[in-house]
Amino acid sequence: MNSATYHPKMSFSIIILVLFGFLVLVSTPTKAAIKKYQFDVAVSNVSRLCHAKPIVVVNGRFPGPTIYAREGDRIIVNVTNHAQYNMTIHWHGVKQLRNGWADGPAYITQCPIQTGSTYAYDFNVTGQRGTLWWHAHILWLRATVHGAIVIMPPAGVPYPFPQPDQEAELILGEWWNADVEVIERQGNGLGLPPNTSDAHTINGKPGPLFPCPEKHTYVLEVDHSKTYLLRIINAALNDDLFFAIAGHNMMVVEIDATYVKPFSTATVVVAPGQTTNVLVRADQPPGHYFIAARFFMDVPLPVDNKTAIAVFQYKGTAAAAGTIPAMPRLPAPNDTTFVADFQDKLRSLKPVNVPVSVDRRLFYTIGMGVNPCPTCANKTRLVGSLNNITFVMPEVALLQAHYNRVRGVYRLDFPDRPTKAFNYTGAPLTANLGTSQGTRLGRLAFNSTVELVLQDTNLLMVESHPFHLHGYNFFVVGRGIGNFDPANDPAQFNLIDPPERNTVAVPTGGWTAIRFRANNPGVWFVHCHLEVHTTWGLKMAFLVEDGDGPDESVLPPPTDLPPC
Repeated sequence: MNSATYHPKMSFSIIILVLFGFLVLVSTPTKAAIKKYQFDVAVSNVSRLCHAKPIVVVNGRFPGPTIYAREGDRIIVNVTNHAQYNMTIHWHGVKQLRNGWADGPAYITQCPIQTGSTYAYDFNVTGQRGTLWWHAHILWLRATVHGAIVIMPPAGVPYPFPQPDQEAELILGEWWNADVEVIERQGNGLGLPPNTSDAHTINGKPGPLFPCPEKHTYVLEVDHSKTYLLRIINAALNDDLFFAIAGHNMMVVEIDATYVKPFSTATVVVAPGQTTNVLVRADQPPGHYFIAARFFMDVPLPVDNKTAIAVFQYKGTAAAAGTIPAMPRLPAPNDTTFVADFQDKLRSLKPVNVPVSVDRRLFYTIGMGVNPCPTCANKTRLVGSLNNITFVMPEVALLQAHYNRVRGVYRLDFPDRPTKAFNYTGAPLTANLGTSQGTRLGRLAFNSTVELVLQDTNLLMVESHPFHLHGYNFFVVGRGIGNFDPANDPAQFNLIDPPERNTVAVPTGGWTAIRFRANNPGVWFVHCHLEVHTTWGLKMAFLVEDGDGPDESVLPPPTDLPPC
């Protein structure tokens, strides 16, 4: 009978091999996945407020499908356009490193996907995790063409806050009974603001305060004592929105896919384009509680003043006949103090790498203007401007013109500051409100550090403006009311743990200062995320130059890039 013989050296070698294999296994990063999606853009009949109409949607859904990925994944979204409108999709907040071809704004980084055509948006989510979103970036089609992007941490990496039991996306939006493109064209033809929306929505549904509520109220079912991560997205075209859940506090843990120092609040405020993640614990007596979304507007302008309602419903509970769930106590519609206090609480979770020395200081004034229009109602047209320049959209995509060295499409002379200084936030100015017009870009050297101060002005009237910078996150280092003081205000900047965002609300009659490093070459859109103002020309673009090496240059365009 054979017997096994013990050899100490052999056993030790085996142990070393096993341990080495284990270390390799645990130290090897998880391979990035490729997530593929098919987006079919088409017209579908949808009913809200007892009113049916055809709208443009993705995959027959309103809102559209959620993109799920992990940090580091590659995402390929094949978009086929079956609708009568030209189409592009923007992946709002995705940095698109060296890959502006996948960014999506029409005539900035690409020409549109024409009816019957297909384009594959191919991009990586590098160094990003959290809640972002996607939407059409042409005309006003994002009213119905939008959805969430959920980027999870790498496998095995926990959230830096208490782990939720479940998660849900809550997309806040607007609904028009009429065709939104017709409404926009009518307003533009008259030279006046278009009609405001007929309802706000939560996940595409306005709720029980509107006609035909039975099918059009979103219900979030919860288990008692469980914690929920709510991913809140403001996809509204033109309205800042308050959000609250009756009887429940929320813990804010993330904004624009960046973690913040957690804080508790009964209400959050979200500007168009922004996202906010909150934790909610279902710890109240089981029942039904209203979720509400209502506008914030602190100047006398027309606005959709109606409240969208959803239901926070504990499982196993039925609404008693004739009873109405409690309504959350929202701030007053013009509660500027609450909004300022909420913004002051937003701090990055940890100290961040804010540019301390600045290579380029920019000062952009935000204004409304009035230009001649012989065919308009008052022979004039309302316009928007930065540094008194109303942006004119080109007919060839700017990134393509830059990459292919096509001349005559744009100028690289956008001014670093307005040509004329004035009391930007004094009494409203209502005369001599003409603007210059042009396709003028600001040139930024690769890897330069940039400080941009966005200053609201009294041209016609002051107003809050949510500004979005494509291709970048930035640090919100300062904010104030009145005129920015370059001699004294920078001393109060937060250069330790400012919030990091991709969309920031410039306060009414005030200013916001942001800083970023221009290390992503390409052409990147900068615009107000109020769609009416974008339409009016309140926008511009940065051309960030290539660096020295191939890894610091714009990638070659994909072969299926839509033609101009």
